[in-house]
Amino acid sequence: MKRLLAIFQFLALTCLPVSLYAQENIHHDIKVVIDPEKHWIDIEDTITLPDSFFNVGGGEVHFIIHKGLQPVSNTEGIAITNYEDKTQPSQSETNPNSIFQQNNEMLEHYIVALPVDVRTFIVKYNGEIHSPLQKQKEESDRSFSETSGIISSNGIYLASSTYWYPWFSDDLVTFSMNVHLPQGWKAISQGERTREESIVAGWKSQYPQDEIYLIAGKFTEYSRQAGSVQTLVFLRNPDEKLANKYLETGSQYLKMYSKLLGPYPYKKFALIENFWQTGYGMPSFTLLGSKIIRFPFILHSSYPHEILHNWWANGVFVDLSSGNWGEGLTAYLSDHLIKEQRGQGKEYRRTTLQKYTDYAAESKDFPLTEFRSRHSSATEAVGYGKTLMFFHMLRLQLGDKVFIKGLQKFYQEFKFKRAAFEDLREVFEEVSGKDLQIEFNQWIKQTGAPEIRINHASAQADKKGYQLTAVLEQTQKAPAYTLHIPITVTLQDFQEAYQTRVLMNDRRLEVSFHVPSKPLRLEVDPEFDLFRRLDKYETPPALSRAFGSDKLLIILPSSASEDILNEYRKVAESWQKSPSRQMEIKLDNEINKLPADRTVWLFGKENIFNPKIIDAMKGYDVSINDSGVSIGESEIKRKNHSTIFTTRHPDEPDSALVWVSTDNVSAIPGLGRKLPHYGKYSYLAFEGDEPSIVLKGRWPTLNSPMSVPIKLSDNDETLPSLPLQRVETTPLGVVTKLAPRQALAYLPAVFSAERMTSVISFLADEKMKGRGLGTAELDKAADFIASKFHEAGLETIGGKKGSYFQEWSDKIGEFDQNIALKNVVGVIQGSNPDLKGQSVVLSAHYDHLGLGWPDVRQGNKGKIHPGADDNSSGVAILLELAQILGKRWKPDRTVVFVAFTGEEAGLMGSKHYVKIEKKFPVDKIIGVLNLDTVGRLGKKKLMIFGTGSAREWIHIFMGAGYVTGVPIEAVSKDFGSSDQKSFLDAGVPAVQFFSGPHLDYHSPTDTIDKVDKAGLIKVASVVKEAVEYLAGREEQLTSLLDTQRGFASGKSAKPDQGRKISLGTIPNFAYEGKGIRIVGTLPDSPAEKAGLQKDDMLTHINGNQIDNLRSFSGLLKSMKPGDTVVITFLREGNKKIVSVEVEAR
Repeated sequence: MKRLLAIFQFLALTCLPVSLYAQENIHHDIKVVIDPEKHWIDIEDTITLPDSFFNVGGGEVHFIIHKGLQPVSNTEGIAITNYEDKTQPSQSETNPNSIFQQNNEMLEHYIVALPVDVRTFIVKYNGEIHSPLQKQKEESDRSFSETSGIISSNGIYLASSTYWYPWFSDDLVTFSMNVHLPQGWKAISQGERTREESIVAGWKSQYPQDEIYLIAGKFTEYSRQAGSVQTLVFLRNPDEKLANKYLETGSQYLKMYSKLLGPYPYKKFALIENFWQTGYGMPSFTLLGSKIIRFPFILHSSYPHEILHNWWANGVFVDLSSGNWGEGLTAYLSDHLIKEQRGQGKEYRRTTLQKYTDYAAESKDFPLTEFRSRHSSATEAVGYGKTLMFFHMLRLQLGDKVFIKGLQKFYQEFKFKRAAFEDLREVFEEVSGKDLQIEFNQWIKQTGAPEIRINHASAQADKKGYQLTAVLEQTQKAPAYTLHIPITVTLQDFQEAYQTRVLMNDRRLEVSFHVPSKPLRLEVDPEFDLFRRLDKYETPPALSRAFGSDKLLIILPSSASEDILNEYRKVAESWQKSPSRQMEIKLDNEINKLPADRTVWLFGKENIFNPKIIDAMKGYDVSINDSGVSIGESEIKRKNHSTIFTTRHPDEPDSALVWVSTDNVSAIPGLGRKLPHYGKYSYLAFEGDEPSIVLKGRWPTLNSPMSVPIKLSDNDETLPSLPLQRVETTPLGVVTKLAPRQALAYLPAVFSAERMTSVISFLADEKMKGRGLGTAELDKAADFIASKFHEAGLETIGGKKGSYFQEWSDKIGEFDQNIALKNVVGVIQGSNPDLKGQSVVLSAHYDHLGLGWPDVRQGNKGKIHPGADDNSSGVAILLELAQILGKRWKPDRTVVFVAFTGEEAGLMGSKHYVKIEKKFPVDKIIGVLNLDTVGRLGKKKLMIFGTGSAREWIHIFMGAGYVTGVPIEAVSKDFGSSDQKSFLDAGVPAVQFFSGPHLDYHSPTDTIDKVDKAGLIKVASVVKEAVEYLAGREEQLTSLLDTQRGFASGKSAKPDQGRKISLGTIPNFAYEGKGIRIVGTLPDSPAEKAGLQKDDMLTHINGNQIDNLRSFSGLLKSMKPGDTVVITFLREGNKKIVSVEVEAR
């Protein structure tokens, strides 16, 4: 948290040496009475000063305090006088950012005359404290409002900036406090609570603190014990679900950091909901605004950041006189660590370096010794970004084990003391045995960053492989840095890359090393491990480049309607107020050509310069027309949407060109507020008036100068440019992989991968014979699921009393007689009587194909189809969620867990549920979350089909993605391929979770060894977020379905015999445009033989248009094996036609 200090100037006033304030602690014993309505405070403070505070015997001591509180001595023989005649110090004598020079009108300076040997005295004072909230201006309106201190009916905030207690020096203090407040109010401070009565609260800290806080309001309190630490949540309005999320997540992070760094330094940690929007971290609590705590991503971003501050800055205090190390170290071990845990560390570091490159121009750069707090994008890019990258480089240089040992020792030695960068250096030198003077000097005390380029890369063949030679250069103006540079080489016939690190301590370095195979490409710092200024082509064009530019031009659309033009102008003028840049605003008819010497913003779809940016984006997968835009697989309609695109200026690649477009005049003010917070993105799409984000992304990075082909000296062959994405296959058939990295620490597991795989192991075992319909093995699976529901504490709902089974019989397909069928149903009852009868359905089917019925591929009839992914994986996650939620959760709305039967035979179980369920009828189901084939996620996005069935789905899963870190591909269409279709047909919003297609679908090779254990946890995490949201949502979802809720088709269940022929294409389920885009073909299939490739777009079969997957499947069903079909498709925009003979499945 930002603090306002008056250290230097006060010492100048009192003319006392700093060293005399450095040993023992001042103690305050404070009795407080507060009247919020009158902004009034009345205090009696018993103050004890340490002996080290005095030269010899007694004497005068000085303090400053909030103006108007009129302190008087309540101790006989001690006088307090106002220091009103002292001349204020000059600018040269003091810190120019001092409180005296900026806010001296709110302070008063007093002198206390103490007799010899008197160390304890009482000061009484009272008065009004009410500093109104004021917005602290940053560029582009990014900042929150602040106050130095306030007492009001909305709440109370008192901190060191308030000077609400006598401030004698910058020494650390201890305190005890009793606070009297009106009925219904609660007071919170750091440390330990000693008293809690109806109108009195007590707090104390026996450990030294650098300031004393007092927060109060009309709070509802929630608590949970996390080992020896009590976690607390104070909310301004009751919200048990929200509180439980913070209590649960807080407990996880406290355990993780205690294990990583050492025991948590306090007995409690509290989240307090503030009455204005803040993001403050104080010792043993955090103060977050009402809107902020309800953003889904805060749980795994700002919240753990503030928890960690209790080790760094609120446990070990920062010696600000030599720079603030606390924010960068906290960012590295929270923000970066969370991304690292999710496999996104590289991308986070790239964004960090991009912010520095875009925001911290030479004129705005500074050494870390000068960083105190963030007040602009430049200070954030340096103070946070450079510091966290410094700790990252130090970690890589020392190794994880030594780095963690250094952190633990630093915390142990300096807990409740102040520490500086020099103290960090000494500790890390001690644990590592290395001299780190060079590293600390060049990164902490110097301004700037290195700039690196590859001058040359070649290789010479020899008998054992190749000798590779490369020349690296540092091109910055400043002297050369000492760098440990990571180098990666892509090798022919090797899946894993060759990796090494080289020491560079001069402006030019020639490196030479031997590799065992032909080197194809050399990359320098491929994972962005070095703090450096990036080349413009290492990152895609992004909003950060536009907002970080010193010179900007905003061009408004002269032909737009008056109301839209006025709103655009208001946004431009609000951005123009930033003092850190030059900005002009002009109409498009006032200029003839886009200037090349600045960043240009184009506002409005009517802007006459729009063709320029459309032309500049031709290299990206984007198309724009009158109805909307397509970006990759996503389509955004123009109506009710706002879009933002960033690209390079066509005449000056160092500058950005941005286009902001919307038809919704109400959305424009919100865009003006929100865009500065999306700096790393190349394109954005928002929906509605507020507006809400629905799509965000970055263009691919092309032609990075830090990745070059290697020239081969033996035949003077230079290999063609190869893809930068290491997951792609190069033209020579090489897949390059980098060595995996482990995060420094991991959160305690919520879900058990072992428990889920044990379920899959049981269901997909050979003894279960594929869980075919009408078999004893399927009944055994049902009994197994029912037993797990019972273990989890789920209630029953079956037709028989005390049974989990919903039973019936039906005549099906190849069976000559009725067979017994059963769904397995368990319930967590809702607790809100206003939502009685309403439910959320969480489902997965447990049947499969047995020995190959009703869908079997050619040659597989009679073989066991284990169905590990389809759909033992879905059942495993269903049971895991039951286990996690069953016994402790009290949702507002009932949650029904259903394992459906007969899905493979035509959605029989789900159709039956929709038709006959009366206790929780279909017309009162808020939504359905169906798990089907979710066991092979890997590094792919989790697909969710059917998000177009309700307006809220896209926002629910965007939020779930934020919280869990799981990339999500929301697909608005549903393909009718699983049990959610029965509910969609009945008018109920429903979605299917799907981990992606694979060659083992409906095959005997769908086995447990191919299941991704980590992926199961990811899917479970997303589903948990969604089901908890639906269970607590007050309103029904806004259905976008044509069918009215509760009106199912009524068609009898019939097995889907499927189509009899196969083309062998693997569709891209995420694609939502016309036609079918494929991601590949089956081996030896007709599609492969016809030469179809990844990303081909199939548009027609035998002249019949393909609209979507459903129409594609319908066309194939009309064919028989041996038929010759004519396929029309597009490849890179070019029309092609092939003929192929289809074969039996």
